[in-house]
Parts: sequence; structure tokens; C-alpha cells
Amino acid sequence: MTRWRLELEYDGAGFVGWQRQDNGLSVQEVVESGIQGFTGESVRATAAGRTDSGVHALSMTVHVDFAKPMEPERVMQALNAHMRPHPVAALAARPVPDDFHARFSCLGRHYRYRILVRRAGPVLERGRVWHVPQGLDVDAMNRAAAVLVGRHDFESFRSTQCQADTAVKTLDRLHAVPTGEEVVVSVSARSFLHNQVRILTGTLVQVGLGRWTVGDVQAALEARDRAAAGPTAPPDGLYFVRADYPRGTGPDPSP
Repeated sequence: MTRWRLELEYDGAGFVGWQRQDNGLSVQEVVESGIQGFTGESVRATAAGRTDSGVHALSMTVHVDFAKPMEPERVMQALNAHMRPHPVAALAARPVPDDFHARFSCLGRHYRYRILVRRAGPVLERGRVWHVPQGLDVDAMNRAAAVLVGRHDFESFRSTQCQADTAVKTLDRLHAVPTGEEVVVSVSARSFLHNQVRILTGTLVQVGLGRWTVGDVQAALEARDRAAAGPTAPPDGLYFVRADYPRGTGPDPSP
């Protein structure tokens, strides 16, 4: 039995999320069915993050075990062939030590949120950005973001359905950058709470629109109450960028 590390790109629109569910097709199901298609083995794929319905991935790390001996290039090609026509692609595949775990070996996770800031709605990017027709004050957004960086109790910034034992997390990076017609929010941490990135982004947009102040964000953090924070941004603009691991467990995309 060989443990394989895969890097996957996918369009989350049309999926119920990464994890298998009874109410629709998941990315996990597509990957597991694809591997079974060329190995004949029933497998379980584990991802670095459990993205929600509509959330995309630029390079999601996944591990899976199967016995069939194959070269890495052949694994990637066979998996891509068996996942068609679903919008999921294997970018890389390589064998890793048995103790490598896509979730538990992860040292850091990086997300990107794309906000389209213009009057006209998206056409070519529909389902891939959050359309905000009003202008955003990015400097104000970053002043508010600075309040949230560091180790805090993020109870106000997680879904009420979040099952994590504690809301205390360390946020390593939260920063907004204007890029053409978009404002891109970058978020990094070792781990996240359910919907945390989307709630952080929704809150920063309230600041960017002038509806909230930096003090309001500080008060929301201190309230430790989901009702005190901003709205949950839609999934469309959220992308899992990459996961970081110790050296020797496969190629990590450049920061």
C-alpha cells in the first residue's frame, strides 16, 4: 500500500463542498470514484481543508492510499481522465511517507477572497467573485484587519454550526489589496473555524463600505457572539490557495 499526495484544482460551483454528503455531489466523491476507476480499489481521500459548497481550490492537498504500483505522472494522468467531465484536476501526484496526513501534518493554510468592485455585475467571472457595486475603502479595511490578526477568541467569527471545541485561533495574515477592478483579501492561519474566512471578509466589507468603524470590529471581536460580527460573505469569491507542510513531503507551491 502506497500513500499518495495529490494537489487538486477545482471549481466549487455545483458541488456540495469537499466532503461527501447525502444531498449532492462532492469533490471527495469525484476524486475517490476517479481513483477507483483506474485502480479498482475502494479508497478514502483526505483533504487539507473541508471547503464548503461553492468554494474553489487552486491547490488543495489530498492524501490517499492504494496498492496498485504506478509512476507519479501516470497517477496524475489516469486520475484526470477518470474525473472528467467534472471541474476537478490533479496538478501533481507523488508518493509520501505513511505518516503524512493532509490534514494533521499541515503547518498552515492560505485562502484568497476575490471581490469585484464595479457597477456592472460579473459575466465571465460569475460564480467566482463576490460582486460589490459600491467602492471600498481598502485602507480602512486593513486598519480593521490589523485588529483581528493574532491570537484571539473568534467566537463572533464562526458559524453557529461550527463543531470546533474552542474558538481560540491564531490568525497570521489578513490583508486586502486592490487589483484592477478587484479587491483581494488574503488570509493565512494554521487552521480555521467553520465559515471564519467568509465572516472575516463580510465584516471587512462593512468597514470598506463605511458602515462599520475599526472600533465596531474590535467590539465585535470582544463580544464573542456571532450576532455581533458582520455578514457571511458568499462562497463564490473564496479560494483555498495552498497548504504548507514540513519539507520532504512533496512540492509546495511558492507563496
